[in-house]
Amino acid sequence: MNCTRIGNWGADDFTTKQPRIVLFLKQTKNYIETVVQTSPRFQNTFRSFQKDFRTLYVEGMTKPKDTDVWAEKMMTWGNILTHRTALLD
Repeated sequence: MNCTRIGNWGADDFTTKQPRIVLFLKQTKNYIETVVQTSPRFQNTFRSFQKDFRTLYVEGMTKPKDTDVWAEKMMTWGNILTHRTALLD
């Protein structure tokens, strides 16, 4: 859910919403770091997300070159993770 919110704020007006984006990026990073184990069926998705999130995080803490592309990637991950929660046992 956080990824979708972050993406929406980035697409809406990254510069104005950046303080909120940074807050939610930090919060999401902390959530990710607390995950010790996931369902075996969800592991590949989670690993891919972690890899992409590292890049999105760094870009979001400053300002992406293309905020629309960055926001779209965040929203895409929000959508993927929302739908793939069905794989969690």
